Amino acid sequence: MLKKILRVILSRRTVVVLLLLLQIFGLAFMLVHSGRASQVVSLLLTLVSYIVVIYIINRRDKPGFKLTWTALILAFPLLGGILYLMFRIQSSLSMMQRKFSKFECEIKSLLTQSDAVYDEVAQKMPDLLHEIDYLKNTVGYPVYRNTRTTYFSSGESAYARMIEELKKAESFIFLEYFIIDDGEMWNTIHSILKQKAAAGVDVRIMYDDMGCLLTLPDQYASTLKKDGIRCTAFNPFRPFWTTLQNNRDHRKICVVDGKVAFNGGFNIADEYINRINRFGHWKDTAIMLEGDAVRSFTLMFLSMWTSSLNEKENFERFLPEYNCPGDGYVQPYSDNPTDDETVGEFVYTQLIQDARHYLYISTPYLILDDSMIFSLQLAAKSGVDVRIITPHIPDKKLVFLMTRSSYLELIESGVRIYEYTPGFIHAKMFVSDDRTAVAGTANLDFRSLYLHFECGTRFYGGKVVSDIKKDFLDTLEQCTEITAEECKNRNLFVRLLQVLLRLAAPLM
Repeated sequence: MLKKILRVILSRRTVVVLLLLLQIFGLAFMLVHSGRASQVVSLLLTLVSYIVVIYIINRRDKPGFKLTWTALILAFPLLGGILYLMFRIQSSLSMMQRKFSKFECEIKSLLTQSDAVYDEVAQKMPDLLHEIDYLKNTVGYPVYRNTRTTYFSSGESAYARMIEELKKAESFIFLEYFIIDDGEMWNTIHSILKQKAAAGVDVRIMYDDMGCLLTLPDQYASTLKKDGIRCTAFNPFRPFWTTLQNNRDHRKICVVDGKVAFNGGFNIADEYINRINRFGHWKDTAIMLEGDAVRSFTLMFLSMWTSSLNEKENFERFLPEYNCPGDGYVQPYSDNPTDDETVGEFVYTQLIQDARHYLYISTPYLILDDSMIFSLQLAAKSGVDVRIITPHIPDKKLVFLMTRSSYLELIESGVRIYEYTPGFIHAKMFVSDDRTAVAGTANLDFRSLYLHFECGTRFYGGKVVSDIKKDFLDTLEQCTEITAEECKNRNLFVRLLQVLLRLAAPLM
């Protein structure tokens, strides 16, 4: 018993919590006693804050970030500027970018666009070509044909098929997930991975260290290596306040033999397949690709793997020729916070702006900046049928309050908002005009759009678009529509709290 208590006390989780609490106490102490500082020190700190405000205003940054930091610094002029320097200016992000750029040229050279496929899309869907060109020209992800797509309307169905494909693996298995948690789902997958590794299959796992801070034991990567599984934790969490800790690997990727890839909202934990009940019924979705487009997901994983471990890799041996008949066009993509290109935001904004008849959105969080709100309002005011599904049972209550804070201005502009009454909806999907759709990992919030590593797939035509639309409409039958009157009738305290939370949203 004593050993168990000591193990808990000395665990990394306990140390992390204690160090963070110590830093919070230190900042609070400084705030309380800052008024007693000498006039010279106060003058210098205030001057630093004013200089920082000028710097912030002139940065190429989102208005929401600028407004929040400016308000914070002006509210606490003695320490606000120092806080900004602690949180926002750091060399570590540049170091992370250098790691990714080391193998970028070689990986990009393997993501080649087929001229025949591009010309075919240009002829069949000329009005969507600018969307394809953005991902192809700006971030280097080609559009593919020869890819079979399967849409899963639940985590349970995606998991069952994923198990089937893992059992078929002959060459390699790549898994990259934000969360891995002990339970039925992970234990089943882990058992298969051990068997495959023993049989000579190259099995690799990457998980986010902060995402798994409370779900996996310390040094879990070493435990998996004993099973013959190569493993690494992305961006190891350190108990010091810095915005670098916000740059998490939120992607969900499973690649088998370079022939099959899974992507979507679900992580490897039992709530995603409703083996446990945490927030009512958990609604999630996923897609499976077979064929040419798997190439992009394979290289996404290898880019993250080689950059994190700084190891050279023969990429081409993981890129087999494997064509499957498909009825549409597929364009997987990823988003990297270490550059200035907000790919996830631009993809979503294009879909909103290009919608002509309808735009259906499913998202667990609806925490938007002004530009995204204006785009949704303009679409609705222009006659587009804009509908958004969010959860009714939250996983995070403060985040839920922020999500609801956007409802009224959207509803009054003609956007229809629904809450999924059976529980928590974690799916991240857009579908528009029976022609184009997106499914992936990026939420409609500041973290996903500006801070996290994310990925997704754009679909142009094909049955998968109608499958996503059908699932959305079927899900609507389990939802309650939110009215403007409901939003206005919330008590004053909740409305004031929502105002404050929206101001702080860019920092959360």
